[in-house]
Amino acid sequence: MYAIVDIAGQQFKVEKDRFLYVHRLAGEAGAGIVFDKVLLVDNGGEISVGLPTISGATISGKILEHVKGEKVISFKKRRRKGYRKKVGHRQQFTKVLIENISL
Repeated sequence: MYAIVDIAGQQFKVEKDRFLYVHRLAGEAGAGIVFDKVLLVDNGGEISVGLPTISGATISGKILEHVKGEKVISFKKRRRKGYRKKVGHRQQFTKVLIENISL
């Protein structure tokens, strides 16, 4: 059984007892969280598609920890002008454990 869910403007395929890294969510580590924007559910070959969401379907999970992603380097240079700019960025993510998919 899996579902397609909209979390913070992005769509994710979720399954029970799987981990998921999403953009930083509000909440403490160990707190429960419920996602209600379920777009599609596949229950053993029986597919339910929402228009745009499935009413009454929820995904419950648990926030495990808040982590940072890999560093991304942005480097700009203009040749022969002495212009160099190097900027690094680390995106903040939340690790979520999917506990239940209910219709």
